Amino acid sequence: MRETDDSMRHLTDFVSGRFTAWIVLALAIVAAGILFATAPASSGAVAPTAGLPASTQSAQVAELEKQLPNADAGFALIVFDRGGDALTDADKTAIQQRADALAPESLSGQLPPAQFSDDGTTALLPLPLPAATDSDAQGERVDSLRETVKADLPDGLNAYLTGPEGFQADVAAAFQGADFRLLLVTVIVVAVLLLITYRSPWLWLVPLAVIGLADGLAGIIVKQLAEVFGFTIDASISGILSVLVFGAGTNYALLLIARYREELRRNENRRAAMSRALRGAGPAVIASGSTVTLSLLTLLFAELEGNRALGFACAIGIVTAMVFALLVLPAALVIFGRGLFWPFVPAFGSESPTERGFWSKLGHGVSRRPVVVVVGSVVVLGALALGALNLSVGLSQVQQFRGNPESAQGQAIIDEAFPAGQSAQTIVIAPTDAVQNAASIATNTAGVASVAQGASAGDITQLSLTLDAEPQSDAAFETIANLRAAYADAGSSALVGGTDATALDEKTASAHDEGLIIPIILGIVFVVLLVLLRALVAPVLLIITVVASYFASLGAANLVFTTVFAIPAFDTNVVLFSFLFLVALGVDYNIFLVTRAREEAGLIGTRPGMIHALSATGGVITSAGILLAAVFAVLSVLPIIALTQIGVIVGIGVLLDTLLVRTVLVPALVFVTGDRFWLPSKPAKSAPVGPAKTVFDAP
Repeated sequence: MRETDDSMRHLTDFVSGRFTAWIVLALAIVAAGILFATAPASSGAVAPTAGLPASTQSAQVAELEKQLPNADAGFALIVFDRGGDALTDADKTAIQQRADALAPESLSGQLPPAQFSDDGTTALLPLPLPAATDSDAQGERVDSLRETVKADLPDGLNAYLTGPEGFQADVAAAFQGADFRLLLVTVIVVAVLLLITYRSPWLWLVPLAVIGLADGLAGIIVKQLAEVFGFTIDASISGILSVLVFGAGTNYALLLIARYREELRRNENRRAAMSRALRGAGPAVIASGSTVTLSLLTLLFAELEGNRALGFACAIGIVTAMVFALLVLPAALVIFGRGLFWPFVPAFGSESPTERGFWSKLGHGVSRRPVVVVVGSVVVLGALALGALNLSVGLSQVQQFRGNPESAQGQAIIDEAFPAGQSAQTIVIAPTDAVQNAASIATNTAGVASVAQGASAGDITQLSLTLDAEPQSDAAFETIANLRAAYADAGSSALVGGTDATALDEKTASAHDEGLIIPIILGIVFVVLLVLLRALVAPVLLIITVVASYFASLGAANLVFTTVFAIPAFDTNVVLFSFLFLVALGVDYNIFLVTRAREEAGLIGTRPGMIHALSATGGVITSAGILLAAVFAVLSVLPIIALTQIGVIVGIGVLLDTLLVRTVLVPALVFVTGDRFWLPSKPAKSAPVGPAKTVFDAP
């Protein structure tokens, strides 16, 4: 233990030294410059993809379809309507003219006849298209087609391009430039909140610059390593990566700077103060960052490739943020000296304002009636958690946009005017010599409206099915499941894929990932707290508070989305990602508070130690929580419901953690349990904190 303390002291002294601090800062800048200069241009996908495992029928069908003629062809649907009024003869003539104008763009050089709804209000024009070379070319083609479709239409006749081609183009457009927009808004939010927190014209610039550099480097490192390990880093992952690096990195910076400010009041030499601040805050930052990193790495066990890629990328981001917060930031702060805190410079020997401030008063107030506080907090969290009782998971294509792009508008009109399932693509791949039997089984399956034989290649043939149910509804999923069961019972090797089948397989894989990964995350958090606190009761109570906070935030967010925004469900991966970010990041505040409480308890006892810890960390935890909630709210910049939902859930959860759980409920639990909170160990007696001889002090 003595050797570990000496090694820690040597490292913190090196980072804080008169000349070595410059070396640390210079090495960081040089390394960053080399990486930025040598990084290749990004070539990742623009729009996010789930990446189903190869064992699913949807993935197998998609792979077999590549053998069929024009397997990579596109498909769009053109919808015409008059807002519910019947189409006129002039409208029908114009629709035929648009079909003639679109014919050269079609895969076959001609279009099938337009289909008209039974009430005569809507026309539907299928448009098979050649394969697009990439998402940019696809987006340009869709823009051009939309211009052609809407040209020379009679007044009042509306036209929309939707279908797979339209949705893919609109999703890609939603993520176009996403990295820059998210980064810009994140930087602005962090800058404003740091300026408010520190009330200094320049102190906020140092952590912002350091964490910004860490974010840039993390993005480069992730893209380089992703190519080596075969991960696809799309725009949604890049956006979450930046938000996580800025959020976690700034939290670490706030904790370190708050401890540095304390030590500046106790140590005349600023380098000695930083060395002691690092030794005090460093273990908490390392424990916090390690917890988040290990929790993110659990996603590598996920079935969905998108989940694995997110865990891989964000784990690298957290490690990068932690390294910069513990090495580069201290060096930069020491170089600039005490004047960086102007106009609120912490003078040597001055009393900390936290000793008699709000958080000290709150700690004493909670200590007087801890049982009442625990009961009240549980009631509040339980009431919010009730909102999750009617929680539903799974959004249709139309519901996945926060805005109302043209593809969603067109699909809504199709769903209203035509039989359910008209626009969905359900594909069956069967052996050619058994295709008639496969078609017969499909026809006799409840929920299948029609079956049409398609292209053949070698020994496989494609069947195109239309379902009675609305696309991606529970009824459609039930039909897919029944159809697969019917083929299995008949001993057929036919496979069922397509849009509804893919959505069902994604939902199933996501449920598997939740069932596997959530317990592992809880286990990791428990082990980290067990090792850090060397206690058993404390980790159990702290995990209970984290889980309670998660369910409360999930319930509150569910009420907000269903009642205010009329969004009926959460997207498939929202529950897992929200749990991951809330539990892994929420435990940060547990670690920040309780490690300080244990340190103080070794000096003055458990009850006064918690009051002192709350006094010292209450302000920084509140600032960190508000900042992290605001940073995650930045995800709503993109018009994708899933990211908005993650941002709202995590934002609510972090605020609950910050304002209720960590600052009220956890202290109350400590006051109720007393020294038993640390069982089976006791807080080690520490030497009094104060000015101490270091390598920086004059002999």
